[in-house]
Amino acid sequence: MKPLDVVTFGEAMALFMADETGPLDEVKHFTRELAGAETNVAIGLARLGLNAGWASKVGEDAFGTYIMKRLAEEKVDVEHVFKDSRYPTGFQLKEKVLSGDPFVQSFRKGSAASYMNEEDFRPDYFSRAAHLHMTGIPLAVSSHTRSFAEKAQRYMKTLGKSITFDPNLRPALWASEEEMIETVNKMAVQADYVLPGLAEGKVLTGLSSPEEIGAFYLNQGVKAVVIKLGEDGAYYKTFKEEGVVSPFPVEAVVDTVGAGDGFAVGLISGLLENLSLHDAVLRGNAIGALAVQSQGDNDGYPDRHALFDYMNQTI
Repeated sequence: MKPLDVVTFGEAMALFMADETGPLDEVKHFTRELAGAETNVAIGLARLGLNAGWASKVGEDAFGTYIMKRLAEEKVDVEHVFKDSRYPTGFQLKEKVLSGDPFVQSFRKGSAASYMNEEDFRPDYFSRAAHLHMTGIPLAVSSHTRSFAEKAQRYMKTLGKSITFDPNLRPALWASEEEMIETVNKMAVQADYVLPGLAEGKVLTGLSSPEEIGAFYLNQGVKAVVIKLGEDGAYYKTFKEEGVVSPFPVEAVVDTVGAGDGFAVGLISGLLENLSLHDAVLRGNAIGALAVQSQGDNDGYPDRHALFDYMNQTI
């Protein structure tokens, strides 16, 4: 069994992107792709040449088969993905927009992935990875996936593995905002690196500035906090340093979905290659900028050559 640089887990869905602008109920043609924050990260890391693994469940259906084939094409390790004949694979419909945030409608309730629980956790698989990347989405999908997330985090911390945590808030999946804040923060403070967007940080902490949000998590044991500031770049803070890393120029924002996951790809790959936190954040900004200039959730993620070429041309 080969070692993994990074392992992550969560729900993947078939994605149908509208081929024309307008309300989804009026669109006649769609292009099929893959959706999932954690699969976005795994794909992005694999394109940079890292060994990335993704753990989950899919249904024994056409969508599940498609997801497995798609990830295999991207060279993502799917040894910890199980097929479940009892439940279906979820899917999404996404509007085509000329700029900004598209409307996305999800059909995920009762999906195979939502039944992934702590009994499905394979320590032998996760122990092969140097790093664990988590998001807050499995915490929200179901009590089953939450138990899996808790076990994965506990296990990787016991082994001394590094952990990144992206809140990736999905308020619609939670019973209340209070439950969301309490549960997400409980997991966030157990990570080494917390990666909220500024709006997410404000919701989770009740604080308004990046400096205050950073201090909130650092004071609870986190090693570093990196806050995505959108068109203003990103702010990072540890007990020893802090700063703002400028964004890369973007000619036109085509689709914002997947930009935060692309940022995580750049940051994680930089950390694993022993870049300074500043330079790892810079790489995150670069991939985030590339991501928003393409329609698909991960279409804009570069390979290593394209990434370095883009950064050298724009810095």
